[in-house]
Amino acid sequence: MLIKQYPFYLKATTILFGISLLVMMLYMLSDLLVPLAFAMLLAVLLNPFYSKLRSYKLPKVLAIVLTLLTLIIFVSAVLYFLSSQIIQFGDTLPALRAKGGQLMVEAEVWIHRTFGLTVEKQMELLNEAANNNKAIVGQTIGSLFGLFSVLFLIPVYIFLLLFYKELILNFLYEVFSEENTKSVAEILTQTKAAIQSYIVGLLIEALIVAILNATALFILGVKYALLIGVIGALLNMLPYVGGIIAIALPVLMATVTKDGYSTQLGIVAAYAIIQFID
Repeated sequence: MLIKQYPFYLKATTILFGISLLVMMLYMLSDLLVPLAFAMLLAVLLNPFYSKLRSYKLPKVLAIVLTLLTLIIFVSAVLYFLSSQIIQFGDTLPALRAKGGQLMVEAEVWIHRTFGLTVEKQMELLNEAANNNKAIVGQTIGSLFGLFSVLFLIPVYIFLLLFYKELILNFLYEVFSEENTKSVAEILTQTKAAIQSYIVGLLIEALIVAILNATALFILGVKYALLIGVIGALLNMLPYVGGIIAIALPVLMATVTKDGYSTQLGIVAAYAIIQFID
């Protein structure tokens, strides 16, 4: 049987077209695929708890509902803790606003002396920037609605993944030939263990970083050390950008609430050590 050989340019064009089509489809379906990916990770993480409930002869639906309720209670407890800290933070907003206004005036004077820009010109530039950011605010509101839809879809996906777990596994076994069944089972077991270990390790790392952050900020006398430390630990999960924002928050708080710059330098040094340990 002769296999027809196609020119290189035709093969390259076909491959590039296929990759472009795949990327376009993934982008168009991102609203469904992103929550599905998160749901798959959480379903793998929750699977041992679900299997434990099933070992007590609980019905499948009841075991899944109890698993989801446990997850929702845990997330709600974390959100309640953060919201209670944020409410306390809101009580000091007038003082922070006054201090921020004072720093703003000092910055305006420094810019005028250094660059020769008048206060009126600075305000004009700020107003232009604020007008340009209105579109960004609208996009942010749209993103929040998208986030709520994702938060609704994730529990639904988790329910379906756990409910049809046996069917999904049987499908994966049937895709491959019978002599590869053992290898497929080993790969699935190793993948499940790797995902569970990764997520648990990530949560443990975030807890340790939160404790270190809060301890360092408490020693340096930064207000709301616990809240800022926890937020910093959560932001630390984001590569590169998260670490920068995590350092900027306590530095900004120290700048607004304290005189001098020794506290800010201490924060940068402490966070650098924590990042090195991390």
